[in-house]
Parts: sequence; C-alpha cells; structure tokens
Amino acid sequence: MTRKEFTAKYGQILLPLVTPYDENEEINYGRYAELIEYLIANDLCDSFIVTGTTGEASLLTFDERVKLMETAVKTVAGRKPVIAGTGCASTKETIALTKKAVECGIDLCMVVAPFYNKPTQEGIYNHYKAVAESTTANILLYNIPIFVGVNIEAETVSRLAKFDNIIGIKDEAGINPTQITDYFIATEKIDPNFVIFNGDDIMLLPTIVQGAMGVVSGGAHIFGHEIRTIIKAFEAGDHEKAKDLFVPLYKFCKSCGQNGRILPNSIMRPAIELVTGIKVGPARKPLAPITEEEKKVLIDTLTSIGVKVKA
Repeated sequence: MTRKEFTAKYGQILLPLVTPYDENEEINYGRYAELIEYLIANDLCDSFIVTGTTGEASLLTFDERVKLMETAVKTVAGRKPVIAGTGCASTKETIALTKKAVECGIDLCMVVAPFYNKPTQEGIYNHYKAVAESTTANILLYNIPIFVGVNIEAETVSRLAKFDNIIGIKDEAGINPTQITDYFIATEKIDPNFVIFNGDDIMLLPTIVQGAMGVVSGGAHIFGHEIRTIIKAFEAGDHEKAKDLFVPLYKFCKSCGQNGRILPNSIMRPAIELVTGIKVGPARKPLAPITEEEKKVLIDTLTSIGVKVKA
C-alpha cells in the first residue's frame, strides 16, 4: 500500500473513540453507537480507532474489546474505515485479539508495544514479527513509551518495515519530538511508503513539519474540523493560518493535562459531554474523575476559544 493509497482509504484524521460507561462503569454500547453516529454526521474524522488509549483499552477485558469492535463495525456500516487497537501485554493475547478483529471485518490493526514487562528491542521485534506472521491484517505499530515503558527505536522499526503487512507506525511524539524524523530516515530505503502518523494532538504542527501524514486525535471528538483545516492550511503553505488555528487546540490540550494528569481521558470525557451533549461517563478506575476546579478551568478554556458548551 502506497502512502497515497493509505490516505485515500483512511485519511489524515484517525479518531480513537472513547468508551462510554454507565454509572456502574459498565460499557454502554448503545451510547457508543450514538457517539459514532454523531461523529459521522458532523464529519469530524476520516477513520475510527476502536479500543485505543483514548478508549482505555488497558482497562477493558478481552471480550469487551471484541464487542466494541463488533459494535463499531455494525454501526459504521462501511461509511468510514474502522481500525482496531489490538495490542496487549502478551504476544499470545495480541495475536488472539488481532484474529478477532479480522473476524469482525477489520483489515488494519494498531498494535501498541507490549506493556508492563519492558521487553528489549529484540523482544519488541519478536513480538511484532509473531503478530505479523499470524494475520492477514495490516499492522500499524504504536509507540507510546510514557505508558508502555519502552520505546520502539528507529533501528527496530527499520527491521519491522521489511514485513509486507507492517505498513506504518503511530508515534506519541510528545516524548521524543524529533523521533518521527528518525523513523523516516530509518525506513526510507526499506519501504519508501512506510506510513508515519503523529499520535499526540499537542504535537500536531511540529510533526507535520517533519512529514507526518496525519494525526491520531482524541481531540477530534471536538476539534475535528479545526484539525483538518490546520493540516490543509499547512499543506497549502499558509503556515501563519495553521499556527493561528493551532493555538486554540493547544490551549484545550493543556487544559486536559491539569494537575499532572498524563492521560487526558478524565478531562477529555467531560469535555466531549459539554460540547456534544452525549453522556460518555467518567473514566474507569483507577483513573480519578475530574474535580470541580478542573471542570471550571475546562469550561473557561472552551469558552475562551469560542467553543459552545451545553449546560
């Protein structure tokens, strides 16, 4: 698959869906479908990602992840591509979940590096090799060292790029702002069509400058139109417009990281509720819910950047 073919199929804004919960922290699949319909109706993204970090994959059971895939595929009904987050701590479970994704009709899986156990680079390579060889699906590597505990080094990516169905990587660029360039250099001779996406909203501009093809954006639940305009403005050479449009998104991202919150879900969720009116519920424990002080800052931020909030 060429880069042009990838963007023609999946686009430049890949949205990792939040997972709605009820008051008992059980998944509300009906609300999940409602959210998907809202996002499609408002054209806020090009593709959906099911059970990614924004969807709190690490807090979901295997069966819950499969049911979310099934729900997304059924609801979307071919109107946009659905990508499955299938990475798990173990290689065995990752392979099993990737196979389930294929059974659901999904042909691209985003596979986070195996977390908690901190494998070596050779361990990471062997993990992805086993997954790639076990499936017909295309694989998008997912590097997010702040949560996984290990970084997928450029040399490892260059080795993995030799597999026909490992077609790219999503990099959480805030940890290493120039690593996307390292990935381009490492893969350009092995696979000049290797796909490289940024996975951090706050790094949108710095990464498209380096050549990132798009963004995996939780913020697109709210700012999908603005993100699209930023990317198009930059591509058209209107860098001043891109910068000016980026500032509100930057302010929102900063508000989601209040009080040292590394994972923005606890503040992102109420933001989605305030803007869309769709009740997605608080994050699952152990993620702490938003405080009243944090909510005030969030509302003030949204209002200051011109976003209408619902009562």
